Amino acid sequence: MSDVPHNPGMALDLAWLEQVRVNLPAIKRRAETFGTRRTVKQQWQAAWLLKAVTCIDLTTLAGDDTEANTSRLCLKAARPIRKDLLEAMDMADAGLTTGAVCVYPSRVKECVQFLKRYKADHIPVAAVATGFPSGQFSLSTRLQEIKLAVEAGAREIDIVINRTLALEHKWEEMFSEVVAMKAACGPAHMKSILAIGELGSMNNVYKASLVCMMAGSDFIKTSTGKEGVNATLAVGLVMCRAIREYHDRTGFRVGFKPAGGIRTAKDATTWLILIKEELGDSWLNNNMFRIGASSLLTDIERQLFHWVTGRYAAAHELALA
Repeated sequence: MSDVPHNPGMALDLAWLEQVRVNLPAIKRRAETFGTRRTVKQQWQAAWLLKAVTCIDLTTLAGDDTEANTSRLCLKAARPIRKDLLEAMDMADAGLTTGAVCVYPSRVKECVQFLKRYKADHIPVAAVATGFPSGQFSLSTRLQEIKLAVEAGAREIDIVINRTLALEHKWEEMFSEVVAMKAACGPAHMKSILAIGELGSMNNVYKASLVCMMAGSDFIKTSTGKEGVNATLAVGLVMCRAIREYHDRTGFRVGFKPAGGIRTAKDATTWLILIKEELGDSWLNNNMFRIGASSLLTDIERQLFHWVTGRYAAAHELALA
């Protein structure tokens, strides 16, 4: 089985959407098991955390971003874990990097240059686009933003859906917009951000997931990180079940990206457990699974430092992302 997304999309199937029913109590019960009944310790925990590092979309989406921020971000993406720690774990030659860097479109060009400078130009630059985070811009403006980001060197585009269309169940219009965005991406992979905290119900989350996949999304993503509710395990479970059903029906593989509020090594491990149990090992790689995060990498490196040395690092001992 291929370990990369393959989703040419399909015609909008409204009858499929009408059949959607999410059993919320069952979802909550299942979600509670991921962090309690499953655990990894010692060297296996270290291995899982290194896997998590490779799946991180290392992100800065601040209003005060400068070249200094993005330069540091790209250097940390290229060298995410201290060399001495990697040597102690016999991983110095593994070529470990993050999955991507994620920035605003205006910062794409400089990130491409920085990654080239740090000899890590294989790391893709992802750009949030289409009126991030609200999506409340005209369609022509949103499509132009995608095209400019791709021209600047973005190899992945994280689009945001128009939540108004989902809340009003205007699925045909939403489908048409996402199809147009996919076309504007050209060769770039497209991740569709649902902004689940603004969708109102789990039924809407499932339906919006299906519509985005039918429209050709390579990934579906939980959140912008700017909403009141972001990546929760319950929402992740609902979206992964939608991915699984879509794959079962069509044979097309779609990736998954939780983002927002994932800050600790334990959080990262729990999300990996969810992916392994719900989608299988073929999704456990950075072609099919990403974690959108800015501070997560620091805690992972701190836990790896503890595994190697037996003590926790002081703040000044780890490079900032």
